[in-house]
Amino acid sequence: MRTDIKVAAHPRDTRGKNAARRTRREGAIPAVVYGAQKKAIAVAVSPREITQILHSPSGYNTIFNLEIAGQETTPVMVVDHQNDPIKGHLMHADLKRIDLNQRLKVTIPVVTRGEPRGVKTQGGLLEIVTRAAEIECLPDEIPEHFTVDVTELMIGQSKRAGDLPMSGSMKLFTAPDTVIAHVVALRAEAAPAAAEAAPAAPEAAAPAAAEPEVIKKGKKEEEGEAAKPKKK
Repeated sequence: MRTDIKVAAHPRDTRGKNAARRTRREGAIPAVVYGAQKKAIAVAVSPREITQILHSPSGYNTIFNLEIAGQETTPVMVVDHQNDPIKGHLMHADLKRIDLNQRLKVTIPVVTRGEPRGVKTQGGLLEIVTRAAEIECLPDEIPEHFTVDVTELMIGQSKRAGDLPMSGSMKLFTAPDTVIAHVVALRAEAAPAAAEAAPAAPEAAAPAAAEPEVIKKGKKEEEGEAAKPKKK
């Protein structure tokens, strides 16, 4: 997306780690400008201004004017950057010159709008599958983002990349059948197991334990002794 933002840059005569440290101590960061069939130039730029551009809604797709002192003013984009791994602040940036008459291949964010009917009336769930699409277009026609209206989606219906609005010089590079968002049915909770749902069957009465043979035998002997007449 082309903007009117202007960023001042100063050429750097020296390169290397020591020169980069000096640049950072002076409140700037080292950067390199290249592209458009021109020689690369080492420059120093404001880390605050570049960070603001990267955090803007258009992010990497922001085209701004770089004013290199004593040399040129050219439209550029941030194509790469390096942050401090501990403190997180910006340490270096790669800037690419942009020819406003040449088409660019860029990745554009995709956002959804509305609440699907399949969510409100059918109890479905909206799933966002793809959050960006790749297109090619002229620099002045790069959109900030694509908006997809999902209001009419019912369960089983979807919005695909082919539904994205292409205008002007835009050409879609993402596969048209790529799903952007769809409404799916919620999975029903599994029913409790039949064994758990059914009442427990009463346990069969355990058969009476048989008397040990030894006891039976003892009883018979006792009965036999009792039956015998006692000797006088």
